[in-house]
Amino acid sequence: MNDAMRIYRSTLGLALLVLTGFLVYWLRPILTPFLAGALLAYLGNPLAGRLQRIGLNRTVSVSLVFLALTAITVAVALMLIPLVGRQIGMLQSQLPAMIEWAQTQALPWLEAAMGIDASLLDLNVIRDTLSTHWQSTGNVVAGVVQRVTQSGFALAGALASLALIPVVAFYLLRDWNNVLAASLALVPGAWRDTVAGLARECDEVVGAFLRGQLLVMISLGLFYALGLWLVGIQLGLLIGLLSGLAAVVPYLGFIVGIAAATLATLFQFNDWLLPLVLVWGVYGAGQMLESVVFTPLFVGDRIGLHPVVVIFAVLAGGQLFGFAGVLLALPIAAVIAVLLRHAHAFVTG
Repeated sequence: MNDAMRIYRSTLGLALLVLTGFLVYWLRPILTPFLAGALLAYLGNPLAGRLQRIGLNRTVSVSLVFLALTAITVAVALMLIPLVGRQIGMLQSQLPAMIEWAQTQALPWLEAAMGIDASLLDLNVIRDTLSTHWQSTGNVVAGVVQRVTQSGFALAGALASLALIPVVAFYLLRDWNNVLAASLALVPGAWRDTVAGLARECDEVVGAFLRGQLLVMISLGLFYALGLWLVGIQLGLLIGLLSGLAAVVPYLGFIVGIAAATLATLFQFNDWLLPLVLVWGVYGAGQMLESVVFTPLFVGDRIGLHPVVVIFAVLAGGQLFGFAGVLLALPIAAVIAVLLRHAHAFVTG
């Protein structure tokens, strides 16, 4: 009877797990604000807990955390948006000239030096498409206005989802301990201590990794942007920040950044040899800093995932759940890694 009951409970638990997975996949179009809010609440919980330990109640602690995060976000936005906007405007104005340069200089050089057939890439089509787009919309703002006019409901839905993120984050952060206690109460008593221990270990791994990886991305973005600005690259800020954001995937920030910076250098400078060497030096130094300083200092070996696994997790998360999947790919991969280590230890005794 006990064996039959154990098999029944195990089968029921597996069925509920599979059903939950299908339900999450089916609801994935509307999950982004809830998952993003949960991620923000998770990241803000340690700070709220520290404020609570000095004598503040939970609601006041959460409110202070939100005020601080809002102030930081607004300050960064006020500083970066005008700069990035100017860089994007500069890129927009230079795109036709860049395509002309690629058509008349870069592709002939590739054809002569490497035997690549330049006719395989018809940049005239790209140039004509861009020209048609700019003639029809005038500029980026006009294009956005046109899209907004044509898809007002889509815009309203996007704004509603965006506004929902801080609401979800606030209430989850305020009731974080209650949510955890209620979730743990659903676990059978015999497994409760084991599940609680696994949850604590996953929390330590994921929390430390997320906060550390965020610091690595910020540090790399600032380093690349400053280095490219010192070299004199006009689009240095934009390329540097994109390099930092892409650093969430191992080596992707370096590859994307050095490729974009190389093209920008070749286009901008007639005598490009010295600037190109300096740009490569910036990215070489950035890669060394990431490997020797930033990652060991901020992240360490907290996640224990091979870079190929990280790349696969990010791509799989994006394919299945879009932007929310990209956000949660590495935390979920870290949790799976912890569970697999414990499963291996259990099986091997």
